[in-house]
Formats: sequence, C-alpha cells, structure tokens
Amino acid sequence: MKIIMLGAPGAGKGTQAKKIAEKYHIPHISTGDIFRANIKNGTELGKKAKAFMDQGLLVPDELVVDLVADRLAQVDCADGCVLDGFPRTIPQAEALTKALAGMGQKVDFAINVEVPDENIITRMAGRRACVGCGATYHLKYAPTKTGDICDTCSGELILREDDKPETVKKRLEIYHEQTQPLIDYYTKEGIIKEVDGTQDIDVIFVEIEKILTQ
Repeated sequence: MKIIMLGAPGAGKGTQAKKIAEKYHIPHISTGDIFRANIKNGTELGKKAKAFMDQGLLVPDELVVDLVADRLAQVDCADGCVLDGFPRTIPQAEALTKALAGMGQKVDFAINVEVPDENIITRMAGRRACVGCGATYHLKYAPTKTGDICDTCSGELILREDDKPETVKKRLEIYHEQTQPLIDYYTKEGIIKEVDGTQDIDVIFVEIEKILTQ
C-alpha cells in the first residue's frame, strides 16, 4: 500500500502520515529524512545531494526521485509506505510514477488534507520550537507542562521564522502555484481522496482509515 500525503504546509499531513505508519506498520518517509540518512551514510546519492545543498541550491528533481526510488526499493517498504512532502511538483509526480512502474509498483492512494489558508496561518502562529533539542509544541494543541519551557530539556521555546504569518503566507503562495496541481494529476489517476483537515486529529484519522480499508 503506497500512500502519498498532500496538503499545504501546516495542514497536518505529517501528523496523519505518522499515525498511518504506526497503525499499518509501514515506513513514514520524508525527503528530508532520506537526504539526512544518505548524507550521514556517505552514499553516492548523498554526496551528490550534499554538493547542491552546500551551495544553497535545490536538489534537482532527477536526483530527488533517484533518492526516493532507492528508499522505496528497501526491504521495509515491501508492504507499503507513506510519502510525506514528496512529490511536490508535476515533474516529480510523473518521475515517481515512472520509477514505481519500473519496480512493478504504483501509488495506491493520494490523500489530500484540505485546510483553508486562514486556518493554517492561525494554526502555525501557535507553534513553538525548543532552541535546545528542537522539540516542537503548540500553544493550543500540544502545550508544554510549564509555560515557555521545553518538557524534554528545559530549553527556551521560540516562534520559528518559518511559522511567522508573513512567511507562512509566502509558503502558501508557492504551494498553490507548484503543488496544488498535483491534486489534478492524481484526480486523473483516479486515486485522490479528500479529508477535512479542520477537524480533530483523531476524527481525521478515522476518515483516513475508512479510505484505506475501502
């Protein structure tokens, strides 16, 4: 069961991807994790990716797809996986379809977690990150036990630059321009499924479970 999670930054697709992975005992895969693992292990693909990242450049689509395809070919993905944050563009989606076809596989579900922009801007403004260990919290949905102190290391919590309203608005503009066409792509493929991301986290997951067991 190959699943792609779609949705704007802050829509909660990462949270749902983790819940799916835990429930169905399949890997939760993000491109960030793949990059870090390959760079840490000094693989040829990792070295290539690092060369671009060290220059502050985006890793080319062809290399990203190679990294993802390499990850999907590993033993723990035999029963499926959840892809979170990839593909982001139509060329990436087309390359992924081709790479999977080469392995005799395909994407089974593309789940779009739909949340209005204004909800996302408000939601992300409530996020806080620890400057010490990087743990993340939310003022409303996942608060700390004591004020602005990290539960794990007692470090200071901050509102990251990425989560500030003006930054989020820019990220949403990029999402609508580049990534939202993926919904049309996977609609044509006949595998798109929509869920209302404004609901409670557990309610959303129940909806996703129904989709996956149809």
